[in-house]
Amino acid sequence: VQLQASGGGLVPTGGCLRLSCAASGQTSWTTVMGWFRQAPGKDREFVAAISWSGTSTFYADSVKGRFTISRDNAKSTVYLQMDSLKNEDTALYYCAADPRPVYQASPPSRIYKYWGQGTQVTVSS
Repeated sequence: VQLQASGGGLVPTGGCLRLSCAASGQTSWTTVMGWFRQAPGKDREFVAAISWSGTSTFYADSVKGRFTISRDNAKSTVYLQMDSLKNEDTALYYCAADPRPVYQASPPSRIYKYWGQGTQVTVSS
């Protein structure tokens, strides 16, 4: 499975941005897909995850109510809509995928098998 993230950029505080992550290869192995981010000098942290059907979603407390994760399996793509962006959202954002269903391991804390390259999001006032 290969994952290609895109959509990052420079956005003012309070603005919005939508990230995309397109999967290719054995896309049936992308049962759970997630977004993570890493700010300079900090550890990578979980942002959001979604089940294959899209009925189960998970968010970090820091983004709950502002970010929305969704997926289009016909396009093998997962999205992260980011609204009301804050300076502290500045980071390199990574998408990840894992073949195990939700019930086998908690999406926020599991080790994901596949990772894409990062896309930079910079929020500036």
